[in-house]
Amino acid sequence: MPAERILVVDDEDAIREIVSSMLTAAKYTCRQASSGAEALALLESGEEFNLMLSDLMMAGMDGIALLERTKERFPDMPVIMVTAVHDISVALAALRNGAYDYLLKPFEREQLLAQVRRALENRRLRMENRAYQTRLEDLVTERTAQLRQTMGNLERSYDVTLEALGDALDLKDAETEGHSKRVTAFTIAIARAMGIGDREMKVIARGAFLHDIGKMAIPDAILRKPGALTPDEITIMREHCYRGYQMLRKIPFLADASEIVYSHQEKFDGTGYPRGLKGEEIPLGARIFSVADTLDAITSDRPYRPAQTLSAAREEIKRWAGRQFDPDVVHTFLAMPENIWIDLRKQIDSQTYRFTDSALAKSAM
Repeated sequence: MPAERILVVDDEDAIREIVSSMLTAAKYTCRQASSGAEALALLESGEEFNLMLSDLMMAGMDGIALLERTKERFPDMPVIMVTAVHDISVALAALRNGAYDYLLKPFEREQLLAQVRRALENRRLRMENRAYQTRLEDLVTERTAQLRQTMGNLERSYDVTLEALGDALDLKDAETEGHSKRVTAFTIAIARAMGIGDREMKVIARGAFLHDIGKMAIPDAILRKPGALTPDEITIMREHCYRGYQMLRKIPFLADASEIVYSHQEKFDGTGYPRGLKGEEIPLGARIFSVADTLDAITSDRPYRPAQTLSAAREEIKRWAGRQFDPDVVHTFLAMPENIWIDLRKQIDSQTYRFTDSALAKSAM
């Protein structure tokens, strides 16, 4: 390991020689400067020093001025000031200006070496700490990149899960895909107009997209029956809310959305099913979905009637505010321009990509 380099600064030749010989005998490498200006020239020449010992009182540039200039350019190099007893107040001022310590004249060899060892050890610890901080910052940067990659992979896994669930429901009910996409886009548009944040928006979008997933558990004879259902069949059909909830609540990233699936047939006045929830007992996402679902139902073709106008849908939703629908949601819906729903329907009908989780929050932008 190379010897640590020390710059000895004093305008008295004898003192410089004595100090340098003491340090050289202790295996340090020394350079001498007879003035503050000469010391600065050596420092700025590119030579590296681990420590500087400087006399406090020197002709021309004194030790305080040299200290100030040195700390500006070489803040990591410790400086020990050498001073006489009567200059102690000035030495203390030097400490406040950044000096590591001061050494009183006259001093013994061991006093000098002890001070030097402490100063160099302090520098070593500070440099190690800085290197550790740099390594820590690099590690944080690396781990952050890894986390982003992991989150990206997780988002892709969400897409795969949603796509698989959507495909499974499409196989069960051929009419579900277009309806699920439209009602999700409508739900997101209303939620955004209500100022819903991005995090809750995703939960609401997932719940809207998968609201009918429980129909996978309904027998085909009932689900696809062309005529009217019997009372017993209606009871079975209504189980799809709970069945969907049971399916999704076991999937961590869909657990919150499962509450919307469970509640999407509830009514604001408490006359809905399966639990007869009322008012704010119903999750906000389900209350928003209810308006979006009715909008899509009225403006879409049905086997028993053709699609009706947006104006008719708005009037129907307005008429049922406070009973089937949350009045605040209806108020927001009615304040939105009609062209939003026309444009969204066109966009959804023309899209060929899968309506996956990464597309949910973008569908209504």
